[in-house]
Amino acid sequence: MIGVLGGGQLGKMFVMAARTMGYRVTVLDPDPQAPAGSLANHHIVAAYTDQAALDRMAKTCQAITTEFENVPSESLSYLEEYCVVAPKHNSVGIAQHRRLEKEFLNQNGFQTTRFHVIRHASDIETASKQALFPAILKSCCFGYDGKGQLRVRTAAELSLAWQELGNQECILEAMVEIDLEVSVVVARSVDAQVKCFPVAENLHTNGILDISVVPARISPERAAAIQSLATRIAESLCHVGVLAVEFFVLRSGQVIINEIAPRPHNSGHYTLDVCICSQYEQQLRTLCGLKLGETQQLSPAVMVNILGDAWFRDHSVEQSEPDWATLVSEPGLRLHLYGKEEPRRGRKMGHFTLVADSVEYAWKRAIALRQSLYGVDPDVGR
Repeated sequence: MIGVLGGGQLGKMFVMAARTMGYRVTVLDPDPQAPAGSLANHHIVAAYTDQAALDRMAKTCQAITTEFENVPSESLSYLEEYCVVAPKHNSVGIAQHRRLEKEFLNQNGFQTTRFHVIRHASDIETASKQALFPAILKSCCFGYDGKGQLRVRTAAELSLAWQELGNQECILEAMVEIDLEVSVVVARSVDAQVKCFPVAENLHTNGILDISVVPARISPERAAAIQSLATRIAESLCHVGVLAVEFFVLRSGQVIINEIAPRPHNSGHYTLDVCICSQYEQQLRTLCGLKLGETQQLSPAVMVNILGDAWFRDHSVEQSEPDWATLVSEPGLRLHLYGKEEPRRGRKMGHFTLVADSVEYAWKRAIALRQSLYGVDPDVGR
């Protein structure tokens, strides 16, 4: 029996990989409609800090993982007393707190954007003297998909933004001139074996991942250097499991670390359709002490996220089902819907991956299908 903390789409795809390979799965998630819960052998509907629920998992599961980094690291630490847990609580604890994450990366020789910690009102004046503006103020905890982030240009805007984020601990990151954003999913086993998936090129819209192009449109030498950086980060963390690392490639050519996620990643969805071993099977292998799977990519691919906006075509207020028939009739397209009950604007409802003989053709068709899905096509990379 394998345990998973979290029942969203990443958890659902992990459960599918585990069930395919013959494992039984228990999901812990407070949402009774959690997508992963419908496919698991058992769904414990409880908070991630619920002691009785954690005890039940500790007694019935031989190994436990998590689908996202905002599970309390204390819960993972508790479970580590009773069974195999991967990733460990220390990896999750670092990744779920932006200040700890940035400090860890810098202390281990990895370059990030310049930043300043904002804990008190007095920190705003100090930050204004460090020539960080224009900048982005980010809450240290519970930020994802652009949430908990505000752009600021002056000390006055910073003060207002900090109040808007609840006067909580934040970091102020200097904005940088980005040529492109890329990511790598890397897996590290309990015996320190490491394998990287190909580098994905990512485009975001309104802070949410919109499109991933794989392989990234960069030189093989740069891709290898980025994979090497991801490997070094996993090793520095002594990480066991799957780890996603996001990078900024600056216009100067410099590569810096944006953030890390100790789990499968949205930009790694393509691995389900074009890699010998998907990132979810790889997560299972690291958890169960199996030899890592091969990460070779068999065909170029473009992955497109499907948001709840597709149910409100042309900015309509009336909800209607998207035209799935047009999508699934496209040669080389694989559609993945997550089974979420309520579509909402900005909510990830599914994705499709378009596989083709070339990145150029996959990109051209994916953009056209994305436009047909949304009606009025939202700008890519806004």
